[in-house]
Amino acid sequence: MVNDMENVLESIGVTKNYAGKAAVDNVSLKLETGLVYAMLGPNGSGKTTWMKMVAGLVKPGKGENLYKGKAIGKESKKEIAYMSTEPYFYSWMTVADVGRYYQDFFEDFDMEKYTKLIADMELRMEDKANKLSSGMAAKLKIAATLARAAKLYLLDEPLNGIDIIAREKIITTIINAVDDESTVVISSHLVDELEAVVDSVIFIKEGRNILQGEAEQLREQHSKSIVELYKEIYA
Repeated sequence: MVNDMENVLESIGVTKNYAGKAAVDNVSLKLETGLVYAMLGPNGSGKTTWMKMVAGLVKPGKGENLYKGKAIGKESKKEIAYMSTEPYFYSWMTVADVGRYYQDFFEDFDMEKYTKLIADMELRMEDKANKLSSGMAAKLKIAATLARAAKLYLLDEPLNGIDIIAREKIITTIINAVDDESTVVISSHLVDELEAVVDSVIFIKEGRNILQGEAEQLREQHSKSIVELYKEIYA
């Protein structure tokens, strides 16, 4: 993807506590327009909480997130597409119903794009959402999210439940579905599949962003692959 050097999002000292413990602890970072980011860390490291704050679903206890220089709010939500790890479709919904549901909620939802993505994911419109396997349900969430013409996509663990053979295709589908003026953040602990396609990497540990930078620069500076860095940081 093409980088035009403009910041689409900035986190400034963002902190969020739950039951007296910091889920996100003083995180400051910038996301540039047109890049694909990997936000890496094991479960419980703070990735989901940070994404929910940027999506406007949770408010920081301290600090602030700025989308295009303005506080997260009603207007930013129109351009930020967030895919959560939790299932969020009603039990009565078919795959087709999910598309119509999204179309009602989001002005930027493209039904034609959704239909194509559903076919790419090898899903059927008549399939019941609550009868899908975990892997197929993950594909449905990805398709629904990517069918929006968002400027910032936040994909929380999109590879969860997807078998190793299908992961490469899913990653390729994600990259191809997003235009060069949009930014993508993919959170994951499955580093191998992401290393070859991301532009920049953010390592989150115990709620803090302890290392970040362009993927190629990190490899050169540390003389290690992103996978090796991951093992070193979280071992």
